[in-house]
Amino acid sequence: MKKLNLKTMVMVGMLSSISYILMLLNFPLPVFPNFLLIDFSDIPALIATLAFGPVAGILVELFKNLLDYFMTGSQTGVPVGHIANFIAGVLFILPTYFVYSRIKTKKGLSLALVAGTFIMAVLMSILNYYIILPAYTLFLNAPAMADSEVRKLVVTAILPFNILKGVIMSLLFVPLYVRMNYWINRQQTSI
Repeated sequence: MKKLNLKTMVMVGMLSSISYILMLLNFPLPVFPNFLLIDFSDIPALIATLAFGPVAGILVELFKNLLDYFMTGSQTGVPVGHIANFIAGVLFILPTYFVYSRIKTKKGLSLALVAGTFIMAVLMSILNYYIILPAYTLFLNAPAMADSEVRKLVVTAILPFNILKGVIMSLLFVPLYVRMNYWINRQQTSI
């Protein structure tokens, strides 16, 4: 792993701020439950990851969620949603980074974004089933859902939502990356 220098840390701070602002602009999609909100805050983290390495992207995800937790709080008092958002972001940016670092072409970027979307969607479904939804139930003092209800929620809402979120972010990121490709490649060579 590359050591983060001052320039990289400044960029991580700036991209974290942009990511936090984008996180505030979240909205529900009509066909999904209201607690599933889409935002575009993973795009700055993806830029940080591709330009400065995976540690920078993880730091952007971390700082964005810490800022949001301290500024807006949490419904439960425990940042279950922020932890889930952090994990989802990391599960999206890391596979994208590792696939793209092996295949540095436009086709490679597309393949990397598909891999990031797929891995994030599948692993978040598993984590929601076993950890995140039970944690919400515990901290909200809500009645426990039956196993079949949890499975139905994961399969019919959470999995398709995460796939759609990954596809939307990928479609927004590709033209942005085309415009920023020269800058991102310069950052990779300067660190």
